[in-house]
Amino acid sequence: MLHRVLTHPVLAHPAVRFELLEVEGGPLATLRLEPAERRDAPVLLVPGYTGSKEDFRLLLAPLADAGHPVVALDQRGQFQSPGPDDLGAYDVEVLAADLLAVVDALDEGPVHLVGHSFGGLVSRAAVLQRPQAFRSLTLMGSGPAGLTGPRIALVGLMKPLLEQGMPALVAAMDALNAADAGHLALDASVQGFLRDRMAASSARALLGMAVGLEQEPDRVDALREAGVPVLVLHGADDDAWSPALQQEMARRLGAEHVVVPGAAHSPAVEQPATTAEALLQFVARR
Repeated sequence: MLHRVLTHPVLAHPAVRFELLEVEGGPLATLRLEPAERRDAPVLLVPGYTGSKEDFRLLLAPLADAGHPVVALDQRGQFQSPGPDDLGAYDVEVLAADLLAVVDALDEGPVHLVGHSFGGLVSRAAVLQRPQAFRSLTLMGSGPAGLTGPRIALVGLMKPLLEQGMPALVAAMDALNAADAGHLALDASVQGFLRDRMAASSARALLGMAVGLEQEPDRVDALREAGVPVLVLHGADDDAWSPALQQEMARRLGAEHVVVPGAAHSPAVEQPATTAEALLQFVARR
């Protein structure tokens, strides 16, 4: 396992460690922050389709301050985690096995699991494979089955570009971002990070993950039967799985449900303080 301090400008805490965690599927890049005094179980944070561990950067300190060891990871093929060319290596069940390998490698007992978007589908599969490995599951901007809403069209547009390789997708994103006022308003270091992250990710991984993102079946009933406490958390203006669909999923699960005002599909980035507080309140009751 490699340890070093990561000083990328998107990080919000100087004590965050970068680690390569060796699991059977290959090395997984992680960000880890230890609490000054451990008072609760670890929290494992799993990013979405085109995301990375840095999407949770503003949650690391609040969770660690509450006494949780915190680990955010890149799934295989994302950003700093290498991945194979085999599309089957990015099946939801295979990625879920990676999460279980991370839990085993941490060797700190059951963990609180947080999955964002596609990472929520993977996290759900991990819970179904081994419920006893988890104290709780938070589904953040995720849904009962494959992706719905306006973002599903974007996946269809991305796939022909991904077949050409990541440079084709990066060039297309550059053209879109050049006319996107929201992107242009970001700090230059963040703009640079987002581009670097996309360029470093695997086109084969995104193609393989797209299968699950589009085709994952509804497994809500199975998750409820697993008996792991669940929080459904999403932005009030989520444009992936609709807020109404996620509310209905929470009802079917008998889960706690939190709507984050002022957030869309990425509440951990858009409203980190509110998101962290909701997570802490939920896990404290577990």
